[in-house]
Amino acid sequence: MARSSYLLFGVTAYFVFFATFLYLIGFIADAPGLPRTIDGPEPELHSLQGRFAIDAGLILLFGLQHSVMARRGFKAWWTRIVPEPIERSIYVLVSSIVLIVLMRFWQPLPHALWDLRGGVAAPLLWILFALGWTIVLVSTFLISHFELFGLKQVWANLRGAHGVAPTLRQPLFYRFVRHPLYSGFLIAFWATPHMTLGHLLLAAGLSLYILVAIELEERDLLHMFGADYARYRQRVGKLVPRLRRGGD
Repeated sequence: MARSSYLLFGVTAYFVFFATFLYLIGFIADAPGLPRTIDGPEPELHSLQGRFAIDAGLILLFGLQHSVMARRGFKAWWTRIVPEPIERSIYVLVSSIVLIVLMRFWQPLPHALWDLRGGVAAPLLWILFALGWTIVLVSTFLISHFELFGLKQVWANLRGAHGVAPTLRQPLFYRFVRHPLYSGFLIAFWATPHMTLGHLLLAAGLSLYILVAIELEERDLLHMFGADYARYRQRVGKLVPRLRRGGD
């Protein structure tokens, strides 16, 4: 019964994430018809400073939750409290809830910094936006989509299978960039024909989180794969392909 319950929990967490992820794309695109987007509806607060503080706090909450719960030390402590097969699913569910909170309480800062809508550049920027999200999605499948979002763990637990030791693989994008998933996010965050102050704050805040997260993640990867990852890091660029050896 416990194994079946873990599987149900994992599947539920995955679909909550998937729905949240799809909404996030529309949220950042300021898609018409959605109840809340990055630039709408009208702000609930009149004070620019108050809206800025709330949005910055929401970004900080997102960054802290992702950075802390993804760390090796936290996982070692956390799995003493929660069953190991659903540890990743819990992370996925909590991450989705934090994203939902961010989108629900986000305060628009609609002052336009640039507006290229209606011009020749707009379609190109939307293509870049779609390309960024495509890179994100493809990257998750390259490194095991279902393991990344907890489904592989609960399915293996249901079957009574033991976990397999991780291996350092470099499929497709990973031959040229160490973190293509993050590269895709950065493209998606910044590629917009209509950059508002609120969009800039979200893009800049999440970009800063990504840079910090990469450093923390690479410490764990070095601990896990040792010299193999060190050589990989020397050979392959962090977020963009490397044109020469050494340095990022």
